[in-house]
Amino acid sequence: MLNGKKVVVVLPAYNAALTLERTYNEIPFDIVDEVVLVDDHSRDETSEVGRRLGIKHIVRHEKNKGYGGNQKSCYTKAMELGADIVIMLHPDYQYTPKLIPSMCYIIANELYPVVLGSRILGKGALNGGMPMYKYIFNRCLTLFENILIGQKLSEYHTGYRAFSGEVLRNINFMANNDDFVFDNEMLSQIFMKGYEIAEITCPTKYFEEASSINFSRSAKYGMGVLRVSLQHRLHKWKLAKYKIYQ
Repeated sequence: MLNGKKVVVVLPAYNAALTLERTYNEIPFDIVDEVVLVDDHSRDETSEVGRRLGIKHIVRHEKNKGYGGNQKSCYTKAMELGADIVIMLHPDYQYTPKLIPSMCYIIANELYPVVLGSRILGKGALNGGMPMYKYIFNRCLTLFENILIGQKLSEYHTGYRAFSGEVLRNINFMANNDDFVFDNEMLSQIFMKGYEIAEITCPTKYFEEASSINFSRSAKYGMGVLRVSLQHRLHKWKLAKYKIYQ
């Protein structure tokens, strides 16, 4: 509990057996009440490692549902547990769990309802080993999104996020895509509902066991991001209606 609010960490996992323990051991359990592990039909022993670590809430998909589909299960389970604050932490150890208290305090003290761990603030991305083409890709997409959505985020593509339970209950995340563009659709929904988003500087690590998408999937993701940004603007101008905002 933090200021009387229940804190739940969700771990969307796929083939995370080699890094799950390192991630789990750095979670600050002095404020975190529950951990949810969603195993998206991994081909390794992700679920077995989770059980050995003592994670009580493990959801294993019988077939792979994709990154967005994994998050849908994460947030649904967190809401079932009565979460007031939900932190989405990748179990591949690319993002440090040591930022969880800072992210939670911002929400618990009602400063902002959503907090992103930004790799772009400061020099965390390149220093952490982000490939230059991904960095440039990130900056160009973020500029385009900020213009069309009307915001000033440093990046829309971080996988380190914290939400108030209220936000998750008031957006239709189940209507979103099951692939990586889910993240962008979620942020678009949050802004469309009038919520504000805070960012904190987040170091990141790129190494062999850390998850990363290849160039072709990055290109597909980029096209999805452009689509979401255009949809946001058209919906805002009442020129079209989209299910994700209903």
